[in-house]
Amino acid sequence: MASSAEYLEYVLDLLGNVPEVTHRKMMGEYLLYASGRLFGGIYDDRFLAKDTPASRAVLSSTDVPYDGAAAMRVVDIEDRAAMATLVARMLPELPQPKRRGR
Repeated sequence: MASSAEYLEYVLDLLGNVPEVTHRKMMGEYLLYASGRLFGGIYDDRFLAKDTPASRAVLSSTDVPYDGAAAMRVVDIEDRAAMATLVARMLPELPQPKRRGR
């Protein structure tokens, strides 16, 4: 089941205090980036964040976005300020984006 555009809009609104948020549609789901770093995604209308020490400290539940994928943290925060703080703490723990050659 693909994620809905309405749920994407809800999540983007929740991420309104996070600078430089972008998304990319991938096979009916959405990958979420902040400052160019992949920090989570929307899978079957579920907002999931990458498993990092910062996300583990705040988010207790895990779920697997699709068969064969690593477990991710279920985002159950509905406060824009708390979400911005979480993403800000996660960013240094995430890898730099890979440079693409031409």
